[in-house]
Amino acid sequence: MILVILGLCLFETINSIDNAIINADVLRGMSAWARKWFLLWGLIIAVFLVRGLLPWLIVWATVPQLGPLGALTATFSSDPMVISAIELAAPFLLAGAGTFLVFLFFHWLFMEPKNYAHRHEKFFHAQWVWFYAVVSILLALLVWFALDSNPVLALAMVIGSTAFFIMHGFKQNVEKYEKDLTKSNKGSGMSDISKLMYLEIIDASFSVDGVLGAFAFTLAVPLIILGNGLGAFVVREITVHNIETIKKYAYLKNGAMYSIFFLGSIMLLDAFKFEIPSFVSPVITFIIVGYFFYRSWDELKKLELIKKVTKKNKK
Repeated sequence: MILVILGLCLFETINSIDNAIINADVLRGMSAWARKWFLLWGLIIAVFLVRGLLPWLIVWATVPQLGPLGALTATFSSDPMVISAIELAAPFLLAGAGTFLVFLFFHWLFMEPKNYAHRHEKFFHAQWVWFYAVVSILLALLVWFALDSNPVLALAMVIGSTAFFIMHGFKQNVEKYEKDLTKSNKGSGMSDISKLMYLEIIDASFSVDGVLGAFAFTLAVPLIILGNGLGAFVVREITVHNIETIKKYAYLKNGAMYSIFFLGSIMLLDAFKFEIPSFVSPVITFIIVGYFFYRSWDELKKLELIKKVTKKNKK
């Protein structure tokens, strides 16, 4: 349980780095009362209404016969009927969420601007036009194999891909408003209340990836709430105190996206009834994030050394 919670916290923190940067940029142009409101009540909303309510609703919708209370406590239950219901429904939840996360990774790899940690990232980014072909073929293959197992599993994968494209369109719309939010005070023309509302919308849209990824760690809603809640708290602390330092670590986003790919792949394997031990997801997350943190730290040290040498040569 401790390993799962720590893995969830790390995954939520790294996955929300972009969110923290946006928050910090917007908060600079807001009044003191608005910043305090967002950092207090925004945290409560982020933890309890988004990262708490969403996984609970997902489990409840997947296994409606459990009811609201049962969806919250099902994975801690000793009732054989409850355990059986969760085991039967889990593959469909994992299939949909896994498809969503794998699509998210390929969108980042092909479409999104990034700091290139490896040569293949630059290659795939240059082939961005192939993104839709790749994910379409991938979905066709997943559905083909799923139909042999269970047609409902194939439907879950289609729902996961549909959810991805809906969220992608929503995020694109939010990014258009983000440009207004990050303008200077004199040019933004937006009130603090409007900015607060948009920050909450942005936070909610960014949290979906973390919530779906959490199911690769556990189906226990209380553990997801605790792990993601701790991660949300860390993100708020980064927003306030360490955002400029975090920006210097160039490859943390890469670590988050590779984690998403492996977590999504584990979910799909689980959906096809490959037995993956529960410790694998947090361990993989720690290894991947640790590697890209080291790469970022090493790159930062090299840049600092170059600056010192350049400064010395000028003197």
